[in-house]
Amino acid sequence: MFPRPFAGFHISIDSPRHFLYYVEIMSKGDYLGEFEQIVLLALVRLGEDAYGMRVRQEIEERTRRDVSIGAVYATLDRMESKGWVKSSLGKPSAERGGRAKRTFVLTAAGKKSLAMTQRSLQGMLDGIGPEWRLQ
Repeated sequence: MFPRPFAGFHISIDSPRHFLYYVEIMSKGDYLGEFEQIVLLALVRLGEDAYGMRVRQEIEERTRRDVSIGAVYATLDRMESKGWVKSSLGKPSAERGGRAKRTFVLTAAGKKSLAMTQRSLQGMLDGIGPEWRLQ
């Protein structure tokens, strides 16, 4: 029997063998939805070139699904309010009609949430037979 989990290291002495294990608990709000994962992965792929329209294009090219620019910006804004991404404005340019480009980068919290979500999904895939795997 394991002790009640909470973040940190734990020692189990309830059995003949002793275990030291680490448990990290994330709240429900720390896990990412499908589209949030896709947007964050687009940011990772694009690096310094991660601005709204380019993120949209990257998603459409890689997932082969139509995505509205409004959905991309709504997701980026929501993730920025959660601390998963950070945005900054570049210099205005004549080719953009004097408007500045808003670029986005993943924060440490965003990387952590992405990693935890990916590990969770991988845990669900572990042990599933090949008939359920994508070919």
